Amino acid sequence: MVKGTATALDGRAGDQMGGSERPHVSLPVIGTLTVPPVDRLVFYGVLGALGAFGVVEWPLVLVIGIGHYLTEQRFSPFLREAGEAAEVA
Repeated sequence: MVKGTATALDGRAGDQMGGSERPHVSLPVIGTLTVPPVDRLVFYGVLGALGAFGVVEWPLVLVIGIGHYLTEQRFSPFLREAGEAAEVA
């Protein structure tokens, strides 16, 4: 489900968004994720093109793309829980 509102979780969030609100996507296991800005979408597009032209293998494209996206989600409960589980292990 996509929501059209965003809240500033810290002082930098408003600066990064440029004052405009970015949509959110709610996923069952991961939680609420924010759709990245245009410059990051271009990164994903170029990454996909590298995979499509065979410069980079698809599994690596997926790992890089998912890892990059998840590192941007600083406040994701899923990431917080995964970090806590890694500390315990």
